[in-house]
Amino acid sequence: QVQLVESGGGLVRAGGSLRLSCASSGRTFSNYVMGWFRQAPGKERDFVATISQSGSIISYANSVKGRFTISRDNAKKTVALQMNSLKPEDTAVYYCAAKVSSYYLDTSSDATDYHYWGQGTQVTVSS
Repeated sequence: QVQLVESGGGLVRAGGSLRLSCASSGRTFSNYVMGWFRQAPGKERDFVATISQSGSIISYANSVKGRFTISRDNAKKTVALQMNSLKPEDTAVYYCAAKVSSYYLDTSSDATDYHYWGQGTQVTVSS
């Protein structure tokens, strides 16, 4: 069983920055595709960013491209999401997720592909 724990959420003004972190308890963290998703009140859970097992392949939702950066540290078993130039529409609960994959250069923007989820961390951006 893999446990994922997010941290780093909070309240920030528009234009500000936050850095989210997700720590994994899994022994084989380097085998997992990692992703960040978010869910605003009354809306579906949306893809934000994904990173392959080695970190060599990354993709972002169009809405965050150029503002957010996903990264991972396999030795520390963490994945991070640096969020800059935040907007009120970025307000949501942010979740990290892990996908078990045997394909080494794998990523996914589909939430249904992911096997493990964190509890989420609230990000609120005021205007």
